[in-house]
Amino acid sequence: MRLLFAGTPAVAVPALRALVESEHEVVAVLTRADARKGRGRQLFPSDVKQAALEFGIPVITDRPRSEGFVEQLEALDVECAAVVAYGEILPVDVLDVPTHGWINLHFSVLPAWRGAAPVQRAIMAGDEVTGASTFRIEQGLDTGPVYGMMTETIRRTDTSGDLLGRLSESGAHLLVGTMDALAQGAINPVPQGVEGISLAPKLTSVDACVQWRHPKHIVDRVIRGCTPEPGAWTTLPGGTRLGVGPLSNVARGVEVPEDLTPGELRFTKKNVFVGTGSGTVTLGNVTPVGKKTMNAADWVRGARLEQGIILGTENEGK
Repeated sequence: MRLLFAGTPAVAVPALRALVESEHEVVAVLTRADARKGRGRQLFPSDVKQAALEFGIPVITDRPRSEGFVEQLEALDVECAAVVAYGEILPVDVLDVPTHGWINLHFSVLPAWRGAAPVQRAIMAGDEVTGASTFRIEQGLDTGPVYGMMTETIRRTDTSGDLLGRLSESGAHLLVGTMDALAQGAINPVPQGVEGISLAPKLTSVDACVQWRHPKHIVDRVIRGCTPEPGAWTTLPGGTRLGVGPLSNVARGVEVPEDLTPGELRFTKKNVFVGTGSGTVTLGNVTPVGKKTMNAADWVRGARLEQGIILGTENEGK
C-alpha cells in the first residue's frame, strides 16, 4: 500500500524504519514542526523528521487543521496513514481521506490506558503486563476499533524509557503486520470492550514529585514511571529541587537503617538512604539543579549535607 507515516519522537522511529523496509511504500512523513530547545533556543527537527530525511522521504510539517492540508493529503493518494506518537488531533475531514483511514500504534492493551502516557501510567499503577495495540483512529480519545494486539511483561526494574524502548521495536512489527493484513483484505477491526477502561493523561511536574510519606513500593513506581520524562524530583531543605533517578539495591551485608521517618536522609560513604511511609529506600543517581546526573553518594559528599535532613517537606500533601 501507499502509506503516509505520522510521528514525532524517537519512539516512533522503529515503526517508520520497519515500514520503509516492508513491502509497503511510505510516500511522505508527517511530523511536528521544528522546535526550539536548550539554552540557546535553537530550532531542532523531530527525531522522525531526521529519520525521514535519511530515508529520502518527503516531510510535511503543516498542521492537519491548516488551510489546504486536506488537498495536500488527497494529492498524495495514500491508501492508509500509520500513526505513532504524532502529537496532533486529527479532524474528521482528514481522517476520511485515506481508504483504510489512520491506523495508530498505541503502547497499551486497549481499552486500558487511553491517552498520552500509557507506559508511564502502567508502571506507576504497578501493572505486571502491558503491550501495544493497533486501532483505527476516530474522534474519541483512543476509542477506535482494534486490529491487533501484543503483550509485554513489565520487569521489576523497568523505567518508562526501558519499557518504551522494547515496545517501540515489538510494536513496529505489529504495525507492519496490521498493514500487511489490511492490504490483503484479511483483517477487520474489533470494537473495544466497555470494561477495563483507564485513562493515561500526560504526566505533569506534580505527578513526578516524590511523596516520601507513601509506601516504598509506590515511591519506586513513581520514580521509574517518570524516568526519563518528565523526571522524578524532590526538594532539599529550603526548596531547591533535586532530580531523583531509579532506586538502587544495596550490596549484601550492608546495614540499612529502618528507623527513618518519611523523607529523612541518612548516608554512609557508599549509600544514601531515605525514609518512606513503609521503610527505607536507597537512592541511585540524582541530578542537582544546574549539574549533571551523578551517583547519590558522590552528590552527598560534594554537597556537604548533614545527617537527618528531611527531603520534600514543602511538597507533602500537594
